[in-house]
Amino acid sequence: MAAGRTLRTLVEGLSFPEGPRWHDGRLWFSDFYTHQVLAVDLEGRLETICEVPQQPSGLGWDPQGRLLIVSMLDRRLLRLEANGTLTTVGELAGLATGPCNDMVVDATGRAYVGNFGFDRHQGEPERTTVLVRVDPDGSCTVVDDDVLFPNGSVITPDGATLIVGETLRQRLTAWRIAADGSLHDKRVWADIAPHWPDGICLDAEGAVWVADPRGNATVRVLEGGAITDVVASGERGSFATMLGGPDGRTLFVLTNSGSGPDAAARRDGRIELVEVDVPGAGRP
Repeated sequence: MAAGRTLRTLVEGLSFPEGPRWHDGRLWFSDFYTHQVLAVDLEGRLETICEVPQQPSGLGWDPQGRLLIVSMLDRRLLRLEANGTLTTVGELAGLATGPCNDMVVDATGRAYVGNFGFDRHQGEPERTTVLVRVDPDGSCTVVDDDVLFPNGSVITPDGATLIVGETLRQRLTAWRIAADGSLHDKRVWADIAPHWPDGICLDAEGAVWVADPRGNATVRVLEGGAITDVVASGERGSFATMLGGPDGRTLFVLTNSGSGPDAAARRDGRIELVEVDVPGAGRP
C-alpha cells in the first residue's frame, strides 16, 4: 500500500466546501453556509459563480455546457442560465425524504441525485431513502428505493455503471445503467469498513478515491474493497475529493474540522491537494 503523501493547502477560510468538480481548468465547488458556488484555479484565485439561497451541493453540467446545481434544503435541481439567473429543472421534494446532496450527471444530461433521507441535525432517526433521476425535461423518477445516506457518486467512462457511496452502510454500491437511464443489477462494489464514504471520484484504472470524514483520510479503493493508497488529513475530516489538474493527477481533498451548521461560524474549511499516480476518469 502506498502512503505518505502530504496534502498542501490551496484555499482556506471556507464554511463547508463540498461537491468538487474539475471543469475548464478550474475546481468548481459548493460552499454550504455561504450559499455560494465558487471556482478556484491552481494559483488559489477564487471566483463566485452564483449564490443558491437554499444551500448548494452537487454540481454537474448538461450537454449544452450549462451548470446544474443541487439546491439542498428546498430539494430542487437548478440550472444556471447565461444571464446569471437560476432556473428550476426538477422538483424533488415529493420524493426526497431529507436534504438533497451529491449528484452525477451523465452524457445525456440525466442527473442522479441523492438525499440524506432524514435530518440528522434535527435528531431524526436514520432511515433509508431513494436515488432520484432527473431527466432533461425535468421529470423525476425514483431509480432505487433502498439506499442509506447516499453520498458521492460517479459514472464509469463507458457510461454503463453508476457507483454511489452509502455512508452509513460503509460501502460503495453499483448499478448497471440501461439505455433509458434506469438502474439494474445492484451489487456491493466494495465494503470499505472501517471507512465511511462521503465524496468520491474515479481514476483511469477503475479505482475509486473515497473521502472518509470520520477516519480523517482519503483512500483509494479497488472493486472488492482492497485499499491501495491512503492520504491522511491529520485532525481534519476529508469530506469530498476530485481528480483534476492539467494531467488529471492532482487529487483535491476538501477538509473541515467538523460538519453541521456550526461550521458556518468556524470558517475553517479548506481545499487541499496532492499529486497522485493515476489520472481521473469517468464522470464527474
